[in-house]
Amino acid sequence: MAIICLSHEMGAGGPEIGQLLGQRLGYRYIDQELISDAAHRYGLLEEKLTHLDESKPSLFERFDAETRRYITVIQTALYELAEGDNVVLMGRGGQWLLRGIPHVLRIRIMAPFDLRVKRLGKKLSGQMGEQTNPRTITDMVRRDDTEKAGRMRYLYEVDLRDPALYDVVVNTEKLSVEGAVDLVAGLARRPELATTPAAAQLVADRSLGSRVQVALATHPETRKYRITVEARAGVVTLEGTAALEEAVDVARTVDGVREVKTQQVEIPPIPPFVA
Repeated sequence: MAIICLSHEMGAGGPEIGQLLGQRLGYRYIDQELISDAAHRYGLLEEKLTHLDESKPSLFERFDAETRRYITVIQTALYELAEGDNVVLMGRGGQWLLRGIPHVLRIRIMAPFDLRVKRLGKKLSGQMGEQTNPRTITDMVRRDDTEKAGRMRYLYEVDLRDPALYDVVVNTEKLSVEGAVDLVAGLARRPELATTPAAAQLVADRSLGSRVQVALATHPETRKYRITVEARAGVVTLEGTAALEEAVDVARTVDGVREVKTQQVEIPPIPPFVA
């Protein structure tokens, strides 16, 4: 079957589509559960994970090694869930992290801004049993759009709204939730999206590489260094400017690692000042 990554604008119907899609296909639907599971397995604060999951880091957090660790844990949790296949993953950069994998279907759910505000206001009024303030709802939707776009730009240097990040962009202005589910479910059943051993290995490689990144971001001897990781069928390659010997020892402790290679990156000398 397939892995479905759903990115959505607030008020466009993303969660409703994702949940019904999971039921229709018999897939596991993953949203906030990803954060709770990651916090439990890695012993991290769920409140901080949720904060970094929903917005871009503050100026201080961008230089904080612990923040980098938390963000890497979120990415690792997504990869590990993707390894299970037959899953609907909501947001969290899946459209970028799982790019280039044949059986991943990347969907963007959107709708005109005013319609999204109207839908959200109606939904919240029903939940609270009282009329909502249109200006408050407008600010809420605009702030959510800004935070999501800023997070993607900071983490991956991409525009969240770039259609090239997706296989299909679904405008729900005219489509009902059921109509959007019919459309995406039909695509997910296409033979082109069937999981192959080679494609499953690509997901496993990225998952292993990310688990090594978490280990490096956790260990006191390596957490302050920027070390890139690439994994292929259990062989991990580490690339960095310092602490590679320590990094090798850390990488070897991660389940699934068979061999560790290193590639030293030389820092170019600063050219002399020429008057």
